[in-house]
Amino acid sequence: MEKKDKIRIGLAIGTLGIVYGDIGTSPLYVMKSIVASNGGLNHVSEDYIIGSLSLIFWTLTLLTTIKYVIIALRADNHGEGGIFSLYALVRKRGKWLVIPAMIGGAALLADGVLTPAVTVTSAIEGLEEIPAFEALFTGNTTLIITIVIIILSGIFFIQRYGTMFIGRIFGPTMFLWFSILGILGIINILGEPSIFRAFSPYYAVELLFSDQNKAGFLILGSVFLATTGAEALYSDLGHVGRKNIYITWPFVKICLLLNYFGQGAWILSLKNVDDPFVNPFFQSMPEQFILYGVLIATLAAIIASQSLISGAFTLVSEAIALNLLPRLGIRYPSETKGQVYIPTVTTVLWIACIGVVLYFQDSSHMEAAYGLSITVTMLMTTILLFQFLRMKGRSVLMTTGILLTFGVLEFAFFVSSAAKFMHGASSLSSWPSQSWRSCTSGLPATKSKPNW
Repeated sequence: MEKKDKIRIGLAIGTLGIVYGDIGTSPLYVMKSIVASNGGLNHVSEDYIIGSLSLIFWTLTLLTTIKYVIIALRADNHGEGGIFSLYALVRKRGKWLVIPAMIGGAALLADGVLTPAVTVTSAIEGLEEIPAFEALFTGNTTLIITIVIIILSGIFFIQRYGTMFIGRIFGPTMFLWFSILGILGIINILGEPSIFRAFSPYYAVELLFSDQNKAGFLILGSVFLATTGAEALYSDLGHVGRKNIYITWPFVKICLLLNYFGQGAWILSLKNVDDPFVNPFFQSMPEQFILYGVLIATLAAIIASQSLISGAFTLVSEAIALNLLPRLGIRYPSETKGQVYIPTVTTVLWIACIGVVLYFQDSSHMEAAYGLSITVTMLMTTILLFQFLRMKGRSVLMTTGILLTFGVLEFAFFVSSAAKFMHGASSLSSWPSQSWRSCTSGLPATKSKPNW
């Protein structure tokens, strides 16, 4: 019995590294995006922060927990998950279903490009928050981009040799990452326990119609970033099994919420803010811990990137098996179960990923495109999931309710992300080489932090 428990714990920790890299790195940029969309720390009120946290909580609950963990994980094709596995189950119900499958698969491949770019860039931008490095990195977009490109190139380069060795440290590293997220969140929440009011959906709805929310419904484009790893969670079903996701998701969700609520509590504790565009994730840490925070965040970003790249290989191999793509050369670089390497896909993803970094310049400009690709995939999954539930004989009332509920939610996130993306693209046309922090070059560089 003891041996079985040890094995189960080992599998659960391994699941943390395989499944949750994408959603686990969301705290790096979600609150930063929410604050920036309202004009910075000087323009956010207590009601704005509480409402934003409420939106995050209910987004994670409705989309990630209910749609994916409770419903979608049961739609497996001989233990395999993901949009193409779902399509394989329902394709006999209509030839037209290949359309949402192809659209969703293409958007998920785009996620394989954007996730490495966004997560690694967000982590490296944390160097701007370290007082000792502030003068070197603040506003120095070229240096940050150079470091990001070197890291991304290294990630893609090692694919040809397999990732069995580094895969062994994924689980323990992500367990440490989530533990740090939770602990930092608790430390900040202790000073502002009233932050738990955000569990009430009242504050989420109120914020959407509040004058204090300058972005209006477009704030959903920033909030949606908190659940971007949900589709990857479903896609990795075949790698870890349903039970391991059931066991680990409560721990992951609690740690994520603690950190989001902790960042919110830190913002509410600020007085006399000097720099309104700081990143709450790093600045809510004790100052002496920020450097270590950047290092562990970079490791988590690398793990998230690796997970999405491996997922892209699996996605393409499934599409080839379904005759949706032409045959490509597939290699098996290690003894790790299910690990494949497709040279053509690696090259295309690497070029696209570097192109994204060079074009968008900083993580805040990438976020809308990132959210847009995932909302498309989620919408297509909802359509296929509706067909699966009908195939299983579920009632018309229940299946239609699921289709409308998630369809409306995801369409709202899609519209918000699309509007945010268009706004970001227009700003890039006149501001191509500056980071989001460059707009504050006339402000003092010092930051107001609580005493630790």
